[in-house]
Amino acid sequence: MRLQVLGCGDAFGSGGRFHTCFHVEAREGDGHGAFLIDCGASALIAIRRFGVDPNGIRTVFLTHLHGDHFGGLPWLILDGQLVSGRESPLTIVGPPGLREQLPVAMEVLFPGSSTAERRFPVEIVEIAAGHPVEVDGVRAEAFTMRHPSGAPAQALRLSRGGKVVAYTGDTEWVEDIVAAGHGADLMIAEGYTETRPVKFHLDWATLRTRLPEIAPKRLMLTHMSPDMLAREPDGYIAAEDGLVVVF
Repeated sequence: MRLQVLGCGDAFGSGGRFHTCFHVEAREGDGHGAFLIDCGASALIAIRRFGVDPNGIRTVFLTHLHGDHFGGLPWLILDGQLVSGRESPLTIVGPPGLREQLPVAMEVLFPGSSTAERRFPVEIVEIAAGHPVEVDGVRAEAFTMRHPSGAPAQALRLSRGGKVVAYTGDTEWVEDIVAAGHGADLMIAEGYTETRPVKFHLDWATLRTRLPEIAPKRLMLTHMSPDMLAREPDGYIAAEDGLVVVF
């Protein structure tokens, strides 16, 4: 798999970083079998910045329904309708509540957009913890996290072609992080602070003590606050917008 970080900032754009969005291809150059993990409000800008073909994105997997993680969907859908000439289906996989909340977000931002006629279907798949789904060759498992967002917040474990990428989304420590990330080829984890506890967010000190149980092959920290951005990485890859990881 080839993963490019399109955005790794927190909700407030610390460090001038785009909102959360990861672009994944089964292999380099597989421009029409790609998927996104989260699609924050600035995602379409990042897609343009890093030269990603939006029409090559078949599926978007969402961890939770905060604007910095799913707020870019209205722009992505409207771009396909009005700019990029999309014709292939776009499937959006997310927690229960997505089917109701996506049209609400679209109507707030662009009234009438949720019911406008398109040349491509937008298919919604709601995924619940303990009930894996397979979409476009990707097996997705969800794990319940602790991060109030108007719908269940979930970690995702995504498998394709024998490779596994896992992402905690935003959450304070819960035991299911171990199962979500266990042995993953790449685990992406929130590392909001170094040691300072922040309710409903994950700090590096807590995660580090549990890494021997999780045993990911590679670990990337994302969604970092200014104090984490200022420190030298130690035992993890520090996410940066544009960074590419092949695994």
